[in-house]
Amino acid sequence: MLEVNLSSLPPATYILSGIPGMETSQVWLSIPFGLMYVVTLFGNGILLFIILTEHSLHQPMYLFLSMLATADLLLSTTTVPKMLAIFWFQAGEISFEACLTQMFFIHVIFIAESAILVAMAFDRYIAICDPLRYTAILTSSVVGKIGLAAIARSFCVIFPVIFLVKRLTFCQRNILPHTYCEHMGIARLACSDITVNIWYGFMVAILAIGLDTLLIAASYALILRAVFWLPSKEARWKALSTCGSHICIILIFYTPAFFSFFAHRFGQHIPGYIHISLATLYVLVPPMLNPIVYGVKTKEILRRVTRLFCPRFTRPGS
Repeated sequence: MLEVNLSSLPPATYILSGIPGMETSQVWLSIPFGLMYVVTLFGNGILLFIILTEHSLHQPMYLFLSMLATADLLLSTTTVPKMLAIFWFQAGEISFEACLTQMFFIHVIFIAESAILVAMAFDRYIAICDPLRYTAILTSSVVGKIGLAAIARSFCVIFPVIFLVKRLTFCQRNILPHTYCEHMGIARLACSDITVNIWYGFMVAILAIGLDTLLIAASYALILRAVFWLPSKEARWKALSTCGSHICIILIFYTPAFFSFFAHRFGQHIPGYIHISLATLYVLVPPMLNPIVYGVKTKEILRRVTRLFCPRFTRPGS
């Protein structure tokens, strides 16, 4: 009878150790992290409630924003509760299947958010460069299809990662120096060659995130060209102000993503706790700031938030 080589099987469970080198401070770190998670739930929840209940906000721009808020809620909820359990109770144990599931959803949501930001850039391009056809081009049906396309692309891009991890040979090392499961963190515990995993991750970053960034840049180049042709300075400023919130969200989303990506591959001399801290903040800060940015910079949303919480300070009919 053939003997089973147990070393080729992944460990039954992994231990997420949290932020390496900061184990003694993790209880204190959990306080701001927990508060950020509460703000994320509250801010995105309020944003979704306002958009869904206000019929006047059922426009492409706000429908895309509701998709972004949903993705933010899913991303933070997929990672933060387990992260806080590690910090508070040292409850880092997670099964291999649960770890793969968490990894899958984290990467799918990340790629989907990037696609939603591209859709929002396209929305601003149509609104500024072809305003007369805005409602004819971006119908509710088209917006829904764009959302489904974003999910389908994310699923197709990340699904092979599961098989790339499962094909690896493991040596029963099960300590993951991270606050959540991610592709390369799991792959580095393998004894076999992970070159394919590294290159696939690199290609995903270039072809998905890199391509999305180029499409957003192209959209804004066309927007700027159209804006500079407007006759008055006031008209140019008004047109650009409609893009302010989206530009802030783009910077919040892509800046830490690219920094983490390049530091992870080319910053061998950067301490591990900095890598993990950045990755941890990445699933906390953008989801927390996105509703705040749109709430402050978008008059329609700010007006409705004020009416929701301070009705006596809102003028009748506003």
